[in-house]
Amino acid sequence: MRKTKEIMRLKYEGGLSYRQIARACSVSPATVSDCLGRVAAAGLSWPLPADVDEAQLEARLYHTPGEPAAADATEPDWAYVHRELRRKHVTRMLLWQEYKAAHPEGYQYSWFCERYEHWRGHLDVVMRQSHTLGERVFVDWAGDTTPVVDAASGEISPAYLFLGVLGASNYTYAEVSFSLALPAFLGAHVRMLSWYGGVPELIVCDNTKTGVARPCYFEPDINPAYLDLARHYGCAVLPARVRKPRDKAKVEVGVLVAERWILAAIRNRTFFSLGELSLAVREQLVLLNERSFQKMPGSRWQLFTSEEQPTLRPLPLFPYVFGRRRRARVHPDGHVELAGHYYSVPYGLVREEVELLYTDSTLEVFHRGVRVAAHALSPAKGRATTCPEHLPPGQRAYAEWTPERFISWAEKTGPATAEVVRAILAGRSHPALGFRSCMGVLHLGDRFGQERLEAAARRALHLRSYSYRSLANTLEHHLEEQPLPEAVPTPEPLFHENLRGPDYFKS
Repeated sequence: MRKTKEIMRLKYEGGLSYRQIARACSVSPATVSDCLGRVAAAGLSWPLPADVDEAQLEARLYHTPGEPAAADATEPDWAYVHRELRRKHVTRMLLWQEYKAAHPEGYQYSWFCERYEHWRGHLDVVMRQSHTLGERVFVDWAGDTTPVVDAASGEISPAYLFLGVLGASNYTYAEVSFSLALPAFLGAHVRMLSWYGGVPELIVCDNTKTGVARPCYFEPDINPAYLDLARHYGCAVLPARVRKPRDKAKVEVGVLVAERWILAAIRNRTFFSLGELSLAVREQLVLLNERSFQKMPGSRWQLFTSEEQPTLRPLPLFPYVFGRRRRARVHPDGHVELAGHYYSVPYGLVREEVELLYTDSTLEVFHRGVRVAAHALSPAKGRATTCPEHLPPGQRAYAEWTPERFISWAEKTGPATAEVVRAILAGRSHPALGFRSCMGVLHLGDRFGQERLEAAARRALHLRSYSYRSLANTLEHHLEEQPLPEAVPTPEPLFHENLRGPDYFKS
């Protein structure tokens, strides 16, 4: 259901074609067509209503027979279409409307575009790519590295250069990192989009493992965390085809330009920290973006600010935070385990399989795509973090018991009863061990009356007898009505010359 919802989002919110959606979601175009056909047949809209969860969506889409396939249509003159698209202001929608006016039984718009792409794919023509404003950003790692010297040990570590290049303006972003791992890769994307101040429609990446888990010519499998980032920013990931450098020619040229104008410019400097290197790279990056084009007026910065930046989508309120995912099964006690600590989930999910999404500070628990719990991460191994609302009603009441609450309840009966409760709690190795005894004392007020319980508590304080059984025996035999006996005096400590005393052992 996650891919189904992603297909709906990219179609109705992103406005992408079937082929783009298929490549972004690692499915075939036929699957995209079938999915959207089922959505239309089910009468669903985007965004989905709040009361439609994954189970309901699955039932409505895949238990309803789909619509029959459209009938064959007259084939358009694709050569004419191809020629007309080169003309200014002529769009595919305009040509399709003219085609439908002549052939009402012909292809629908999505199939018209797909058939045209199929026909154009057989043309052995290499053309300069033209990019729509705000449509694509191309990302990649540069092949060359820059050494960073540890001032204390003299150890040399290579720093890698990450690059992002916007398709229409060539406006470039660059940063350095010691790691090529997934957290560094996604973090570079977050800072890149913040640098641009907006979000393009597509992120075109290479088939690196951090971006594409399983490269494939037809259905590449994109890393789930990368998809989460794209979903957070409202864009899509479009990996380049394997061994097709023309798909990302922008960033290939950007890498070459960055190596010449950034890395080569600082080649003779020695850097002793990543921060020092980052500052030097940022200075050269600003100069690169402000340098004038050779064959056209303006610069990357001028073209970006005047034309491309206004077309970018706005950034979300909060930046994306990288989270790792793993599957877990809820224990019989209603908790899931992560790194030796236990976190509660609603008690109705006992023995169910859930998905954990955790960052450096938080944990979220999902069941069938719905978030059911959220906790702050705890480093305490062998301990548990429990939310009272996750417990069954009986356990929830017990979890709310605290020494303060018992003392507060006892004070409603009287000060003597409160003192007895304090004495019971103080006499246990842990206050929780006295909760049941205190509850029994408070229940005696319901059986025998609050006034008699207070009188029995005064007698218990006088006799220094702090227990539920003692109070119950006093009330059952009406002993609280009798005069208080004399208190047993506390014996004075004995001291004589043969007793060494504690001070003897301090010498």
